[in-house]
Amino acid sequence: MIQESEYKKRRDTLGKKLSNNSIGVIFSAEYTTRSHDTQHPYRQNSNFYYLTGFKEDNAALVFIKKKKSVKTALFVQKKDELLELWTGERLGKKEAKKRFLVDMVYVNDDFKKRFKEFIKDKNSLYCDLNSKSGDVKKILKLTKNFEIKEDIIKLIRKMRLIKSLSEIELIKESVAITAKAHERAMKLDKRGKYEYELQAEIEHEFKKSAAYSDAYTSIVACGNSANTLHYIKNDQPLNDGELVLIDAGCEHNYYASDITRTIPIDGKFSQPQKELYNLVLETQLAVIDMIKPGVMRTHLQEAAEEMLTKGMIALGILKGDYKRLIKEKKHKKYYPHGIGHWMGIDVHDPAPYRDAKNREIPLKEGMVLTIEPGLYIDKNDKTVPKKYRGIGIRIEDDILVTREGCENLSSHIVKKVQEIEALANFYS
Repeated sequence: MIQESEYKKRRDTLGKKLSNNSIGVIFSAEYTTRSHDTQHPYRQNSNFYYLTGFKEDNAALVFIKKKKSVKTALFVQKKDELLELWTGERLGKKEAKKRFLVDMVYVNDDFKKRFKEFIKDKNSLYCDLNSKSGDVKKILKLTKNFEIKEDIIKLIRKMRLIKSLSEIELIKESVAITAKAHERAMKLDKRGKYEYELQAEIEHEFKKSAAYSDAYTSIVACGNSANTLHYIKNDQPLNDGELVLIDAGCEHNYYASDITRTIPIDGKFSQPQKELYNLVLETQLAVIDMIKPGVMRTHLQEAAEEMLTKGMIALGILKGDYKRLIKEKKHKKYYPHGIGHWMGIDVHDPAPYRDAKNREIPLKEGMVLTIEPGLYIDKNDKTVPKKYRGIGIRIEDDILVTREGCENLSSHIVKKVQEIEALANFYS
């Protein structure tokens, strides 16, 4: 778990980035309506959680920056026995003072009054300028005469780019739970079942292992369904002779994992499936081997595109010179997405890929990213040899950039053809 001292260190770091005579504000997430008077399960705003570790709604964190000092104030929901009867116990002001290493704690009913006091003699506001919440609209109205308004979210997201040792441990715990789920899927006799049944097995493992939830809606895509990149219907039968692409990861203590494996329904890869699968796997392994501080993500992308394009030429899927095909983006028909993304509190962690001068940010120690090459060949694509049609393959792992190279945090989740077939061997 992350200690309160680490959250304070993050707040101190952010406070130093604010200009003198400014005020910074970030609010907790609001509940979202599912339908009528029912709501989705509550999840804290990732940036607010990153700075506080606080999971309750109706909260706000305020930075009061003077020339030589920064004060922090936390606003929390007041204790209310009747409300807590319906929605659960609240920490309250008294306990919040004991727990959080902030300068001041108030109940949220006092926010407007206190905020007016805080903004006296201030001329700059830092907040989530893209938020449509009523809370943000209110503070923008109260500071309408301020000369400068800056986006505090950009500053926080930049901080989130490098993971602390505590964060890395939480990501490893998340990956460990997800590993159990993928292994369960590989071992399960899938014949005669539906995609949603396999999804239920995976997410059962998440819940059983105390994960908060899935980090995103699980993709369980059999056969040609795998050629829809964000397929989440998960309502088709698992047909013998086809592959199923499983893109699933849990969220554990607010930290995500994101793993994809593609496995045969009947436990055995056909020769065409094996040819495409090994091309994707060899590409992924080569790209992971390139990762180290100083490397650019675009170089990883270029390497993946080159290897996949050459492989598709060898298999007769593409024809011509690989350099010309890449220049004309012919390979994008079969590999349309990027090599990976940042990962952390959000499965697609919104940390920046480019700096303030629009220069690409090189890989640095402590970054965590996914590596996920794939090939997607639609069943109706008659330009491709028939044996490859209707096959979609993606292989994805979570990678930590280390001082001299990288660590594949999910390397223990099997992905070689013979390893996958061995796990399914008991029912084939």
